[in-house]
Amino acid sequence: MFTTRPEILGSFGVVTSTHWLASASGMSLLERGGNAFDACVAAGFVLQVVEPHLVGPAGEVPAIFYSQRSGRLQVLCGQGTTPAAATLERYRAEGLSLIPGNGLLATVIPGAFDAWMLLLRDHGTMRVRDVLEPAIYYAEHGHALMPRISNTIAGLKEFFETHWPTTAELYLPGGGVPQARKLFRNPALARTWRRVLEEAELASGDRDRQIDAARDAFYRGFVAEAIDRFARGTEAMDESGARHRGIITADDLAGWSASYEAPVTYDYHGYTVAKAGPWSQGPVFLQTLALLRDMDLASTGPGSPEFVHRLTEAMKLAFADREAYYGDPAFVDVPLEQLLSDDYNARRRALIGERASHELLPGRIPGFEAQVARVMDTLARLSPITEAGGATSEPTMADMRASAKRGDTTHVDVIDRWGNMISATPSGGWFQSSPVIPELGFGLNTRAQMFWLEEGLPCTLAPGKRPRTTLTPTLALRHGEPCLAFGTPGGDQQEQWQLLFFLRHVHHGLNLQEAIDLPMSHTMHFPTSFYPRDRKPGHLALEASFGAETIEALRRRGHRIEEVPAWSVGRLTAASRDPDGLLHAAATPRLMQAYAVGR
Repeated sequence: MFTTRPEILGSFGVVTSTHWLASASGMSLLERGGNAFDACVAAGFVLQVVEPHLVGPAGEVPAIFYSQRSGRLQVLCGQGTTPAAATLERYRAEGLSLIPGNGLLATVIPGAFDAWMLLLRDHGTMRVRDVLEPAIYYAEHGHALMPRISNTIAGLKEFFETHWPTTAELYLPGGGVPQARKLFRNPALARTWRRVLEEAELASGDRDRQIDAARDAFYRGFVAEAIDRFARGTEAMDESGARHRGIITADDLAGWSASYEAPVTYDYHGYTVAKAGPWSQGPVFLQTLALLRDMDLASTGPGSPEFVHRLTEAMKLAFADREAYYGDPAFVDVPLEQLLSDDYNARRRALIGERASHELLPGRIPGFEAQVARVMDTLARLSPITEAGGATSEPTMADMRASAKRGDTTHVDVIDRWGNMISATPSGGWFQSSPVIPELGFGLNTRAQMFWLEEGLPCTLAPGKRPRTTLTPTLALRHGEPCLAFGTPGGDQQEQWQLLFFLRHVHHGLNLQEAIDLPMSHTMHFPTSFYPRDRKPGHLALEASFGAETIEALRRRGHRIEEVPAWSVGRLTAASRDPDGLLHAAATPRLMQAYAVGR
């Protein structure tokens, strides 16, 4: 099969991410003797510099990883929680029915920095200096600005100048839009990371103590203090059409830390797929596998109408359950055992017919009837319906318009020569999300927009609660051995593109690059996770490369087709390891910036 690039093969190590500079930086740490976790942390910090429209230092990162030393598979939760003042009463007093998608009110505690440092301390081998130096270099000396970043800044120029002057000062140097493919610098961010590094190294000569000192500098030191001052002292315009101050405080940051937890898993055709829990949308992937498990996907072509139809209809059912049941399990009971059970999915599978469903159909689980009814009532009142092919607020790469205020996400996968592997999906804190804090060189995140301001829902806003994030890295085992790490940006589309990749790899024997290069599709049938929470019943977006015959066949089945340009959907990366130690890696050619490297 023709591919745009070769699948990378090696035995020493592979790194694949959504930007070639992050991949190269991660590989440089492997070359210096670091392990997969060192490399992933370094790549994660570089992504904050070179893809600032997709991720920032005040964002979040879930990761799933396998440590050869411990022999354990774990989820790293770098998803921050809501501030102590994030109550329904506080937000309702602002006259809001939905949390705005930008500004300061949508901020949760930045989770990425502590997650990266915790991973480095507990599973890495290198020092804070080693993992921060590549990011500091690109922030200080510059990186070639991608055209998409320049275009996004251009579309927001007037908004920044009028409403967010601190962002204009950084991203409109000299009052003009920075040129694509020319060096762009963020000296304030370089100074922030240098100060973190200096405080870490002054604290101790011991590696672990330096890492903890760096965590203190961010969450209990000068970074937290700057965030507190800015949130209290700034009224920022947001999508509600009004200006609001932030509610996050230094105390909120001081009391939070990243954590580890066990993954949720599902066995499928010889693989065990591992995902983060229902505070993410990860179990949607597993529920879809449970619905498809007894269908003969191998006999359908990987781009055939039958394959796309079955997958789309199964995902509609799984995503409907996401709306009805998922939330932070520290606050709500999520019936995952039932959602993944054979009996439940046999009943749900019977709903998949030859015609496309235009209804949102969550399953019925005893004891949850009232909750599901409240969710459906909320969606009927507050989730606007837009026509398939119309404007959307979802931050997908296929629909990223120059004037959009949304960011998206990044991704990185790493496997080293010892068999350590990690899949991480850093996101949040885009420069479109929240005004820049001048002395830090970055703004805050907006992940709280995924909460509802309605009583009694699994995702009702509450202090100290994790939003139900769309971020969802994946790791799979084959006959009990970790073998495959993959993921993608794309908001609500992340699971959808990953499922296309995984099922084509499993059922059709395609290698990583072949599975990534095939045409992609997704549906926006269900409510998006982002303001204004719109939905498009029956929607199905298809890359034109599926071909007119396939597209027309799916239209005849009742799908409301949105035909999008070829090579415009999905930003997948993937890495795998064979039992004999042979490593594979691949990255999408879409947008021409993701790269896999290795040897």
